[in-house]
Amino acid sequence: QLQLVESGGGAVQAWGSLRLSCAGTGRTFSTYAWFRQAPGKEREFVARISPNVGDTYYADSVKGRFTISRDNAKNTVYLQMNSLKPEDTAVYYCAAGIAPSLLQYWGQGTQVTVSS
Repeated sequence: QLQLVESGGGAVQAWGSLRLSCAGTGRTFSTYAWFRQAPGKEREFVARISPNVGDTYYADSVKGRFTISRDNAKNTVYLQMNSLKPEDTAVYYCAAGIAPSLLQYWGQGTQVTVSS
């Protein structure tokens, strides 16, 4: 059974940076992703990383500002968030699975708050 634990959230001013971590315990999966959910809104995709190091995908809203990466030796996935905007405020969730459409495991979420 895989468990995912997110960390690194917090409060930051606009244009600041944060790095989220998602540590997996137990088995590993090929695909990891970050999603977020703002108050009153549906959960939305942020970024995804697959087996090949260069195989990453981003939502248009974060492209050029966020970077997803993984350390397979540590079974950890990161989300480097730069140039943060107030609209990035949300609870960020890490997810993992055998394919992008099969993300069976989810973390508990970490809050990111960006003030203007």
